[in-house]
Amino acid sequence: MAKITILLAEDEPALGQIIKESLETRNFLVHLCCDGEMAWKCFQKESVDIAVLDIMMPKKDGFTLAKEIRQIDERTPILFLTAKSQTSDVVEGFTIGGNDYLKKPFSIEELIVRINNLLDRISLQNSSRSITVGRFKLNLSKQTLRFENEPETQLTHREAHLLFHLAKNSNQVLDRSFILNKLWGNNDYFSARSMDVFISKLRKKLARDENLQIINIRGYGYKLVNDIS
Repeated sequence: MAKITILLAEDEPALGQIIKESLETRNFLVHLCCDGEMAWKCFQKESVDIAVLDIMMPKKDGFTLAKEIRQIDERTPILFLTAKSQTSDVVEGFTIGGNDYLKKPFSIEELIVRINNLLDRISLQNSSRSITVGRFKLNLSKQTLRFENEPETQLTHREAHLLFHLAKNSNQVLDRSFILNKLWGNNDYFSARSMDVFISKLRKKLARDENLQIINIRGYGYKLVNDIS
């Protein structure tokens, strides 16, 4: 499964390195830039899934960088990192095309949740309303599951998104830490046990299609097997 690629523009070397290493331990690919001009060149060169921009940077500040990004790209999510707290700064950030705002100091867990929420929002916009999962139809925006022509079953947010990611990676192993960080915000023991409960619930809901099976790959994660042979 391809890693999510992040453009991180942060002019504080120690903080930037901490964020980069923390994100990379959670299976992200991070391009760290120490000023706005370097980040602009990186954005033009690399294919990134999301831009995380500090506002106060040398050579080119985060607002100016975001404006230039929006001139050539209207869809890539932009998350601002800042020590500023004035309402006018928040308004300006959203006005020029920013999608979210995170004030320093912050936890890596909160940053990851915000990144994943923005990426999920874009995924919903880019994908069709329904995807096929064996003999089921999953509607992610409505969070419903329909078996053939029968009435829809309502899912919880986590059930719907967990099944969506399993289906997107059908017949491939979905990394356990990836989905825990994406939907739970961390991969500690309690979140892992909660995820196991959700997997059990999905197995019961999918049981009517004998060709579908969620398999536990010990030490790695889960695989949605669609055996239509």
